[in-house]
Amino acid sequence: MGKIYAVGVGPGSPKYVTEVVKEIIQNCDIVIGYKYTLKTIEDLIADKEIYEITMNNQEESYQKIYSVLGNRSLVIPFTGDVNFSESEVVDRLIEIFGDVEIIPGISSIQVAASKAKVPLDKSKVITMHVTTSIEEKKLELQKALIDGYNVVLVPRPWPKQPDKHFMPSEIAKYLKNNGFDTENMKVHVFEALTTENETSFVGTVKDLEGKEFSDLSVMVFNQFVLDSYMNYKWQWKN
Repeated sequence: MGKIYAVGVGPGSPKYVTEVVKEIIQNCDIVIGYKYTLKTIEDLIADKEIYEITMNNQEESYQKIYSVLGNRSLVIPFTGDVNFSESEVVDRLIEIFGDVEIIPGISSIQVAASKAKVPLDKSKVITMHVTTSIEEKKLELQKALIDGYNVVLVPRPWPKQPDKHFMPSEIAKYLKNNGFDTENMKVHVFEALTTENETSFVGTVKDLEGKEFSDLSVMVFNQFVLDSYMNYKWQWKN
């Protein structure tokens, strides 16, 4: 069987596709991915055998590719970074194809943290964008906020099942119902980061109630306080 690559192609702008990923895509034979992801790399795949998939047909499509791949190389591109919020799909690819080489990309969580000016090493990163239960993740969110961390969070769009739909408005109501002072919690919501359709919201968590955001949203709960090395200059002395 040919080489199989799972690659991250960044948040949306072709400018955020790394050189190593570009090289892998340009040298591959087949590309299979979601419409939005393929759009990001459309200039790199014009001469490739392309398969566009959806949530509903992805399993059938992967199995079809497996049966005809032979010695050809295959690239499965993922929006953002393969290693974040994509494990359910990557695990399935490994089950089907065996050896899959994973090449990281730039994630929307990195871009969102930078725009909000919060350091990732002083933040908790949480994704609700999974098909399994998110009840433990909700508790993780509460604990992180209580402990004073920033939180960079990918919400869960599931409009066809309201009980699973957990977007910024639902998150705001959830936190309020669990005793948080949402009127005094600073939050950013970014949509379609790095693209021409990028938008940003800055306000309080309370302000999010009733507001609609797209499925390309990232939230940043900003509890950051500047803490430069000057606060520790006493350690410089011998």
